[in-house]
Amino acid sequence: MDFADGALSAFRAVFASGLVLSSLYVMIAAGLALVWSTLGIFNFAHGAIMVIGAYVAWTVSIDLGLGQVAGLVAALAASALIGVAVNRLLVQPFLAQPNIILITVMTTLSGAFFLENSALLIWGPRIKQLEKIVDGNVFLAGTAISGHEAVIIVVAPLMMLALWAFLRFSWTGKAIRAVAQNREFAELSGIRPERMYAIAFAISAALAGFAGVMLGAIRFITPTLGADPLIKAMIVVILGGLGSIPGTILGAYLVGFGEAVSTYFLGAYWTQAMMFFVFILILVIRPNGLMGRE
Repeated sequence: MDFADGALSAFRAVFASGLVLSSLYVMIAAGLALVWSTLGIFNFAHGAIMVIGAYVAWTVSIDLGLGQVAGLVAALAASALIGVAVNRLLVQPFLAQPNIILITVMTTLSGAFFLENSALLIWGPRIKQLEKIVDGNVFLAGTAISGHEAVIIVVAPLMMLALWAFLRFSWTGKAIRAVAQNREFAELSGIRPERMYAIAFAISAALAGFAGVMLGAIRFITPTLGADPLIKAMIVVILGGLGSIPGTILGAYLVGFGEAVSTYFLGAYWTQAMMFFVFILILVIRPNGLMGRE
């Protein structure tokens, strides 16, 4: 009976941890998936934009004392503006180049370093943390988690549903999809591809800023906060299938629960190696990801 109780308690703890991690990865990976599906590139500045969003929210909500709502709005606005700037300065000038993917790897990596060092210069090296949206704890599957983590679990799928509905039913979303499928035909139809790229980057960056605000309340904010989440988000997007929103959701939950199980049974030291091993194994079997197309 004691063994059964212990196993059930362990299962509950792993389930709760996996659900929180998966929801975070959904938030972080959504913007990456949107940019890839639109332009076919990875934005390596995505994690740094997330950090800037967290810092802006901290400045407005805590340093200036304007409250959490004002901090969140400021973070979304600042992140979206940075996303537009990244697109305009680091991506659009090279769209006509045949090796656009390699070029944007270098330019967006440079942008990430610039943003991280700018954050260090502006906010300094001392760690900071945002206030939780909901105080106290709630019980999930018999395990206590913070109210803020419960908000993350609820908001993540709603955010992905809203993104899917936007791309599916709104005129702008359909225009973004049209540009992603055939830029020349979309341009002949009266759609301006450069404007759609800017909108896609702005939405992607705003999603990154929102993820930064959520993450900044449960982890300490540092200039390099976005490095590890960026790697996990890239694994999620590639594993689920490049350009597939449902695949991104599936990949996020697989990675999140896989990390929780591996951490519990193998420890944090071996978790990263095990994740990459499974990731490579799956791609050997399905090179286009779990829900990716040829």
